[in-house]
Amino acid sequence: MINTLLPLFLIPLIGTLIVLIRPFGTKEEKIQGKRIALLTSILTFIESIRLWLLFDYNTPQFQFTISFNWLNYIPFTQSKLSLDSGSSIIFGVDGISIVFILLTTLLIPICLLASWESVKHLNKAYLICFLGLEILLIGVFTVLDIFGFYILFEGVLIPMYLIIGVWGSKSAPSQKVTAAYYFFFYTLIGSVLMLIGILYLYSISGTTDYLTLLGYEIEANAQIYLFLAFFASLAVKIPKFPFHIWLPQAHVEAPVAGSVILAGILIKLGGYGFIRYTIPLLPEASKYFTPLVFTLAILAVIYASLTTLRQTDLKRIIAYSSVSHMGIVTLGIFTLNPIGIMGSIFLQLAHGLVSSALFIVVTILYDRHHTRLVKYYRGIAVTMPIYATIFLFFTLANIAVPLSCNFVGEFLCLLAAYQVNTIIGILASLGIVLSACYALFLFNRVCFGEFSSYLANSAHYSENRDVNRREWFVLLPLILLTVVLGIFPNIIMDILHSSVINLTTYI
Repeated sequence: MINTLLPLFLIPLIGTLIVLIRPFGTKEEKIQGKRIALLTSILTFIESIRLWLLFDYNTPQFQFTISFNWLNYIPFTQSKLSLDSGSSIIFGVDGISIVFILLTTLLIPICLLASWESVKHLNKAYLICFLGLEILLIGVFTVLDIFGFYILFEGVLIPMYLIIGVWGSKSAPSQKVTAAYYFFFYTLIGSVLMLIGILYLYSISGTTDYLTLLGYEIEANAQIYLFLAFFASLAVKIPKFPFHIWLPQAHVEAPVAGSVILAGILIKLGGYGFIRYTIPLLPEASKYFTPLVFTLAILAVIYASLTTLRQTDLKRIIAYSSVSHMGIVTLGIFTLNPIGIMGSIFLQLAHGLVSSALFIVVTILYDRHHTRLVKYYRGIAVTMPIYATIFLFFTLANIAVPLSCNFVGEFLCLLAAYQVNTIIGILASLGIVLSACYALFLFNRVCFGEFSSYLANSAHYSENRDVNRREWFVLLPLILLTVVLGIFPNIIMDILHSSVINLTTYI
């Protein structure tokens, strides 16, 4: 039995190569190519499950490690540099990273299945983008080198930029290109400052190896500048108020699979970066900037929730609600205690499930009626009762009702916030009330009341069918996990405990 991460990279890589060399001329060839990509992503998910089952919860050490000596592949360096351990990039997982890997490998097959019928052109490139994105994301969550993290962190931009710009909304081609540019340049500009910070960190420590840097003491003034450099990049990615402007536009114009991967994984990269790198490497600066981060988090929770109430586009409503939930995630991270950090990781996992499902749910409506404007919908429960039930389920999960996975994450984050600062905890709790306002209003407006005359008179009324088999199988794993993790949160908490406790020893 292979006890390393290597198969987790090789499976999607081999699948990508097979898709690349296959012809995609006829309809049958396109279907076969999609099946190969879907099978590849499912096998990758099974491999991540295998690693999870073999994972030792009782140690905070990184497991299943592999080492990649990148200088061996640059011929002119071999005669000038000694190929010691400092030239190797190590990949490994602990309790924190394995949770994000499981979420990534789960959502990729869901993305491919959700967009099975909607992508009509450049199918080969589309599948390659998603399988390549999976490889990069697995690398981000496993690399134990800060410069390697930066390369993979930025590499994710390329396939996602193409997914939004090429396969985005067909109704306004210029807007999807604009949204792609927004996404690319907002995140790239912030990341330039992080690169400068990494180079400075290397100049004072002589290494970019994460495990070596954990034991390296950085003076307080240098920590402040490094924190600002990292914050500039990670705050855009998570995204924090006021760096969130790119997110709603990107969600609106992205295809359904793009919205799922954006909400489910990509905006989690900022939270992961804060937990993995900022807090343990820059503990004094993290404490120093905690009041500022708390202020921005509270503003995100309240402002984004109020903004969500004003939206008229189904996707924008879900997108702005993500900004609010990420505010609570950031709040939990910067409580700097184990309860808050575990709660923030759990909430990121829960949000990845529920928010992804909501984007799929609203896209089901769009596929049938070709509009995302809320004003045109009413009485959907009359003709689509199964759909309305699923919509209600994820609406309740999104507002963190008990026995849902969101409840566990938000409760722990708010509990930790109360322990740190009572006022901050009270203000953050407003997010629960406001989220109930916009989520229940949306569900009530779309599903209840007399059936919409616009839908009854539209040319697409005959397509007003309920959830089909493919859509049901896309949503089923998200439904099951939302309930199971809400009732049995220790499935995840047991994985996180040792790694988070070890992380807090550096603070």
